[in-house]
Amino acid sequence: MRYVTVTESNIGVGKKTNQDSVLVKHAIYGNDEILMAIVCDGLGGLSQGELASASVVCEFDEWFIKELPRELKVFDMDIIGGKWILLIRNLNVRIQEYGNEHGKKLGTTFTGVLFVNNQLVAVHVGDTRLYYIDDSVRQMTEDHTFVAREVLSGRLTLEQARGDKRRHTLLQCVGASKMIEPQVICEEVRQGIYILCSDGFRNRLTEKELLDVFGEKKRKDEKRIKSDIRQLEELVRKRGEKDDVSVILIKADDKKCFTKKNWKGFKGRLSCNGKRYQVLGICFLISSIVMLILGLL
Repeated sequence: MRYVTVTESNIGVGKKTNQDSVLVKHAIYGNDEILMAIVCDGLGGLSQGELASASVVCEFDEWFIKELPRELKVFDMDIIGGKWILLIRNLNVRIQEYGNEHGKKLGTTFTGVLFVNNQLVAVHVGDTRLYYIDDSVRQMTEDHTFVAREVLSGRLTLEQARGDKRRHTLLQCVGASKMIEPQVICEEVRQGIYILCSDGFRNRLTEKELLDVFGEKKRKDEKRIKSDIRQLEELVRKRGEKDDVSVILIKADDKKCFTKKNWKGFKGRLSCNGKRYQVLGICFLISSIVMLILGLL
């Protein structure tokens, strides 16, 4: 497989801070093409949601650089999925401890996917989503929300859920839940489009609209895809969406993988004002170290 990515993240209407954080890392290791993409939606109802989302993104950025090369020597998607769960649970505890120390409540969703050649592992908490689009739209992740649980149990219909005032009430998120049970997906990569997005992007879009723009017969180059995403963002704004809007689109092509000869070097980036997110993550790390030192005194 070969992967092309397009990323957009923009602040919500009338907001002072974009509480979403996104991360895309794209690299070659030996003859393996690797792509990691993450979307975290800091909870707007909680103070400093942007700090929670940024801290998680920065932790996974470090994992990609320091830990992934070791994992690739004996590669197993199930093992990586398990380690991501442990990392997220550890972050859940650390963010809660930070919030308790500073009298704040922080939280964030997490949807992340790692592609290695033709395999993927995805880990998910909250209501950010991962979609696969080809000749249809498949929502790969489950929403960890009150209304999603009610629909699953048969107490609400899909139509009722769309208008329910509790549709944004999360059952679990990183940093604000005592216990979290992430969803894990391991499967073969298919040629087509993968989309990770915050609820601000997909809230006011239908699956048919996504299919009309990104379906099998609509394959386009990177420039056109970026234009399409911006047009969809304008559409959701016109429909009244005020939340932050973040989306990572990944186009998977069934072509021969890269080799060292045609790879131009490591490519990795913190998307959407990465410097600001790095600073927030560093502040969180420093605060955690200070708390640890004080606890030892």
